[in-house]
Amino acid sequence: MNISKRAVLAVAVVVGFSSAAWSAAPSTGLGQAWPNAADVSVSPHYHVYRFVLDGIQYIQVNDLGGTVHAAIAAANGTVLVLPIGVDAAKAKSAVAGTSATASSIAETVYQDATVSVSATPQSDGSVQVLATPKAAADTCSNPGECSNVVAKPQ
Repeated sequence: MNISKRAVLAVAVVVGFSSAAWSAAPSTGLGQAWPNAADVSVSPHYHVYRFVLDGIQYIQVNDLGGTVHAAIAAANGTVLVLPIGVDAAKAKSAVAGTSATASSIAETVYQDATVSVSATPQSDGSVQVLATPKAAADTCSNPGECSNVVAKPQ
């Protein structure tokens, strides 16, 4: 019965590792119509997917049919438009702390403590995505807990 103890132990180890991997499985599929990521959209008109890797968040905006329109990368108050999606050339980023000119039909599709993303349908059927980082002062209320803000001596 020595084999059965080893078999039980092996199965327990495999199940333990696979359940740990399953519960912490990273989201994948940046650029795909239906990525393996949660839809974090605040709009009923768009799907928005968020990916995080090495402290950089990647935000992808899809329409309800799954068409990828644009994606951006955001970190430390900087936003970059990625060359992903059918409307990547129309996507824009604003500078932290400024108010970008948004159309009256612009709709916020994603927002967190560091970035706000809006989508504006265009007359030609495309979508303009605008990503605006929030100012560093808006993103950190306690400099001792923030990695990109240095606390001033008192």
